[in-house]
Amino acid sequence: MGNRGMEELIPLVNKLQDAFSSIGQSCHLDLPQIAVVGGQSAGKSSVLENFVGRDFLPRGSGIVTRRPLILQLIFSKTEYAEFLHCKSKKFTDFDEVRQEIEAETDRVTGTNKGISPVPINLRVYSPHVLNLTLIDLPGITKVPVGDQPQDIEYQIKDMILQFISRESSLILAVTPANMDLANSDALKMAKEVDPQGLRTIGVITKLDLMDEGTDARDVLENKLLPLRRGYIGVVNRSQKDIDGKKDIRAALAAERKFFLSHPAYRHMADRMGTPHLQKVLNQQLTNHIRETLPSLRSKLQSQLLSLEKEVEEYKNFRPDDPTRKTKALLQMVQQFGVDFEKRIEGSGDQVDTLELSGGARINRIFHERFPFELVKMEFDEKDLRREISYAIKNIHGVRTGLFTPDMAFEAIVKKQIVKLKEPSLKCVDLVVSELATVIKKCAEKLGSYPRLREETERIVTTHIREREGKTKDQILLLIDIELSYINTNHEDFIGFANAQQRNTQTNKKRAIPNQGEILVIRRGWLTINNISIMKGGSKEYWFVLTAESLSWYKDEEEKEKKYMLPLDNLKIRDVEKGFMSNKHVFAIFNTEQRNVYKDLRQIELACDSQEDVDSWKASFLRAGVYPEKDQTENEDSAQENTFSMDPQLERQVETIRNLVDSYVSIINKSIRDLMPKTIMHLMINNTKDFIHSELLAYLYSSADQNSLMEESADQAQRRDDMLRMYHALKEALNIIGDISTSTVSTPVPPPVDDTWLQTSSGHSPPPQRRPPSAVVPPGRPPSVRGPMPGPPLIPIPAGGPSFAAPPIPSRPGPQNIFAANNDPFSAPPQIPSRPARIPPSIPPGVPSRRPPAAPNRPTIIRPAEPSLLD
Repeated sequence: MGNRGMEELIPLVNKLQDAFSSIGQSCHLDLPQIAVVGGQSAGKSSVLENFVGRDFLPRGSGIVTRRPLILQLIFSKTEYAEFLHCKSKKFTDFDEVRQEIEAETDRVTGTNKGISPVPINLRVYSPHVLNLTLIDLPGITKVPVGDQPQDIEYQIKDMILQFISRESSLILAVTPANMDLANSDALKMAKEVDPQGLRTIGVITKLDLMDEGTDARDVLENKLLPLRRGYIGVVNRSQKDIDGKKDIRAALAAERKFFLSHPAYRHMADRMGTPHLQKVLNQQLTNHIRETLPSLRSKLQSQLLSLEKEVEEYKNFRPDDPTRKTKALLQMVQQFGVDFEKRIEGSGDQVDTLELSGGARINRIFHERFPFELVKMEFDEKDLRREISYAIKNIHGVRTGLFTPDMAFEAIVKKQIVKLKEPSLKCVDLVVSELATVIKKCAEKLGSYPRLREETERIVTTHIREREGKTKDQILLLIDIELSYINTNHEDFIGFANAQQRNTQTNKKRAIPNQGEILVIRRGWLTINNISIMKGGSKEYWFVLTAESLSWYKDEEEKEKKYMLPLDNLKIRDVEKGFMSNKHVFAIFNTEQRNVYKDLRQIELACDSQEDVDSWKASFLRAGVYPEKDQTENEDSAQENTFSMDPQLERQVETIRNLVDSYVSIINKSIRDLMPKTIMHLMINNTKDFIHSELLAYLYSSADQNSLMEESADQAQRRDDMLRMYHALKEALNIIGDISTSTVSTPVPPPVDDTWLQTSSGHSPPPQRRPPSAVVPPGRPPSVRGPMPGPPLIPIPAGGPSFAAPPIPSRPGPQNIFAANNDPFSAPPQIPSRPARIPPSIPPGVPSRRPPAAPNRPTIIRPAEPSLLD
């Protein structure tokens, strides 16, 4: 394997992979792609091959790479290759891989130099590689040959841009040394997609093929046409070497010998060659790995923190502790009691913010559902009057009564009190159902021990059922007590005299006593569901319900009122839920067939849950808006109500009607007060005391401790997995810490003046960018062919004004742009005696000595400056 740097990275990446695989996760490093871009026969495939360290790509003159080759390197214990187009076949001989690439290229593009953007996907599995993606792209060409289309240049450029535009790709811009660098299409394309130069590295190939007497020293030192990340020179194998099966290791040795022996490159031989290119690329991979470490670390730390809470629970349940079962049983029963009390009484920790639970739901039953059930069974006005008239007539018998009979009042009142039994018992059932839910929720923490959980639920639920019967008996006893004596001397009872004087119209709406006329009964958001789309569609408003009206506003600030609807003659009816709607709907309508809102005979109000619908209905009932009765009942009552009533009987009915209303209100108030107290005392508080004082004894009597505390197999496995995960996360964090300390991140080189990539449009660089052919180290005396040491960077020519002519136009040429001649006498523009003519005493900045064309003279950059890639 030729890439030693990659071999050093493999253990580092493997450590990360092992750390993550130990916790059952994948480590997403997403290493960058490496794409080689350059002209035809620039040596792209050779550069890529050297990086992999294997000889497997097609080689030759002209256009050889005619389809993109996406090469995926995958770390594996065995070494083989496979193609996407023939997955079933594994290639162990890399000569066969080359032949298959050539055959697959010809299959799509033909044998006459045609190209295709359809990539060839090759995977190489090896123990000597990282998980990387390398892309070998066709060379940039301008003149079509063979079967190539006329727009071959643009097709290839579009193909290349698709790959190098990705932010996760490193661009190797390959240019041969015997070509004008300013004409490099590879550098121009890299500049388009990477204007900052952060992911572009210049690669100069074919340094050994330059004209004799020329070199690329100034380019490789990043002085001429600089790049932010500079240039690296490489010497690839020649076609003769390839045909002669020259080994890659031998080629690397020959490359090293070339740089050490060449006079222009020996001082920077350690920064040249394929090994240094590999080192630079591997450093980029290392930088990428280091950049991903913080996110990986934070991911692991968040998992570790979430596990610490659960691991804490297992600290009391060590299997090797002989008293573990006893301690666990006591702790769990105690925790069960604490959880039950918290859910009933409420607490600040572990608050459910998604729905009501426990004590909050029971409170809703006491103060919303139970009043709703009471109001729902209230009598209809016409039915009540008819019943009172029948009672008066039946008490008088054949006689015509002169006075209002007391017995009619008692008969009607007792009938209304008996109706209280059904909603009261229903309230107890609702509370029992909620308590059963609370018990199940609290028992979830006992899931580690299935038998203990089962027995605890059974014992506590059985106790609640026993208390349910006693609570219902007590509720029925309270109602029977109310039936046993009708106390007409109650302080809140209006009495006979007041009942005769009271106007019947004032009590058509019977709100709960102590409710003022402007008292707000309820506020909340509701959606008006039946507004047509043409008029804006369904919309949510803030509703305010009082004893007199229903108003809705734009929002809860209640500043912009949309409408106020009086409650007179309003009733409620149920509306079926829409097929595609998840809302629960009820409607309000006018019994006199009038429009309720604008042109709507009814308004449909939608809530998110059925509980909200029931709660709003209860609030409307409190305001005197009752549910709609069945149509058949209304027709029957209309037929039965056709009888006539004489004025005396009508006055008696009205008097008793007012008395019954007053007394039933007193009873309702009493029952609403006593029901929650009775249920709390006889059922809820008693259950809390039972759990704290007797549950443990019942558990011991129901089964032995060993069977109760037998841990489930799933729980034991879960505990072991949790502890293993916990330790694996700690180990992974330690590995990441080691990697961050054992690797070094190379800072990004500072920006350089690369405007030449924008200003040079296929021409040679301007003469002023051309440095002198020989640069003498700054410590050298100025007496022998070299510029004087000192601050000025622009040399002062000798020979007076006669020498200060415009620059020689023929100096740069398309084929010698890299020339930096080591022989001062072989370059015609070089004047050996020029520096010696300058007297040392004359300051370098004398105006008369400065030539007018000085801005066009080349800039000297001292060679002692380190390269940006160093």
